[in-house]
Amino acid sequence: MNWKSWIRGFTDYLRLERSLSENSVSAYASDLAKLAKFISDNKRRPSASDISQQDLNDFVYHLHSAGLGQRSQARIISGIRTFFRYLLIEGEVDTDPAATLDLPKTGRQLPEVLTIEETERVIAAIDMSNPLAQRNRAIIETLYGCGIRVSELCGMKVSDLRIKEEFIRISGKGMKQRLVPVGSEALKHIKYYLDSSRMQTPPLKGYEDIVFLNRRGRSISRVMVFNIVKRLCREAGIRKRVSPHTLRHSFATHLVEGGADLRAVQDMLGHESITTTEIYTHLSREYLRENLLSFHPRAGAGRKE
Repeated sequence: MNWKSWIRGFTDYLRLERSLSENSVSAYASDLAKLAKFISDNKRRPSASDISQQDLNDFVYHLHSAGLGQRSQARIISGIRTFFRYLLIEGEVDTDPAATLDLPKTGRQLPEVLTIEETERVIAAIDMSNPLAQRNRAIIETLYGCGIRVSELCGMKVSDLRIKEEFIRISGKGMKQRLVPVGSEALKHIKYYLDSSRMQTPPLKGYEDIVFLNRRGRSISRVMVFNIVKRLCREAGIRKRVSPHTLRHSFATHLVEGGADLRAVQDMLGHESITTTEIYTHLSREYLRENLLSFHPRAGAGRKE
C-alpha cells in the first residue's frame, strides 16, 4: 500500500471516528505528506510499514534544522504518533516506531486578552451611522458575550436562537452541540440586527436561516469577521495582536476573574477537557499579580527605599 492510501484511510478515520473538523483533518494530511516526502527523498523506503524509530528521529531533526518552531514541531510529531497508533490498531504495522518519539518542550503560551475597558473601547469604536453598524455591533457583542468561536458565529442559525430562554444552540467542533447562555447586551443587539439591517439584506437561497449575512446575502466569512475586529481595535487605539478568538479568551478570562465556576466556563466554551479551561485560572493569577506589582507600595520591583 502506498502513502496516499495510508493517508486517505487515516483521514477517513479522523473524520468518521474522531469527528475532527475539515481544517484539522487537512492539517494532519499536510503534515504526513511532509513525512512521506522526507522518507521518499532520503530513505528510499516508500512504505510506512518499513519506517523505523531512527527514520522518525531523522525527520524530527530535519524539522528542527529547517528552523520550524517548537510548537509546529510538536503538532507534527503529535500527528505522526496518532497516525502510527491508527496503523497499529488497523493491523497495518506490527510495531509502533513513534511510540517513544518525544515532543519538544514548548512551554505554555498564554493567549492575548483585552481588558474590560479595552473591550468597551472596541464597542465604542463602531460607527453607528454605517449601514452595517448594527450587524457589526451584534457580532462583537456575541463573540464577547457568549465566548463562541468565529466559525460557530458564522454558522449561527436563526432557528438556533432561544430568545425567550436567553440561550443559543451552538454547533461546535465535530458537530457537537451545546447550549450557550446569551448576555442581555448581546441578545438585545442580535434582536436589533434581525429586526433592522438584516431585513434590508435579502438572503440568497440556502442562507435564509443564517443569522449574520454579508452584503450579498450569504453567510459572513471568518476572514470578514477577522477584518472587522482588527479594524475596530485599530480605531480604538489598541496595539495588541487581536483576532476574533481574543474576544473568546477575554470572555473566559473575565468570567474567571469575576469568580465563575470553572466547570461552567468549560461547558460554555465547549472544551472537552477541564485542563484546557484551566489556562484561564493562570491568566487570572497573572492579572492579580500585575495589579499587585503595579499598585501595592511595597511590591514594585523598582521602588525607592
